[in-house]
Amino acid sequence: EVQLVESGGGLVQAGGSLRLSCEASGFSFDDYVIGWFRQAPGKEREGVSCISNKIGLTHYADSVKGRFTISVVNAKNTVYLQMNSLKPEDTAVYYCGALRSTYYCSNYGAYDHWGQGTQVTVSS
Repeated sequence: EVQLVESGGGLVQAGGSLRLSCEASGFSFDDYVIGWFRQAPGKEREGVSCISNKIGLTHYADSVKGRFTISVVNAKNTVYLQMNSLKPEDTAVYYCGALRSTYYCSNYGAYDHWGQGTQVTVSS
């Protein structure tokens, strides 16, 4: 069974940093791609970043490019999202998702496994 557990959210001032973690179980990173998503109040969930560990490919939404970094530590079965230079508009519930695929990861609408989410609040 695919399971995803996020952690690391919190309250931070604008310009600050947070690192989110997504601990995965029940599958191999060689067979699945992992994405980070966020959903702000009143808005649809959007794909933020993703990684295909098997081919070493990453993708970032334009809104976070240059500020967020996605990475994998295979030994810990964990995917991280390092978020720097945070802005109030980054405030949202952040989810990690998984999709059985070994190639491109940016087809965000196809993800079908989800964690419970972690709240990120950036104050101005």
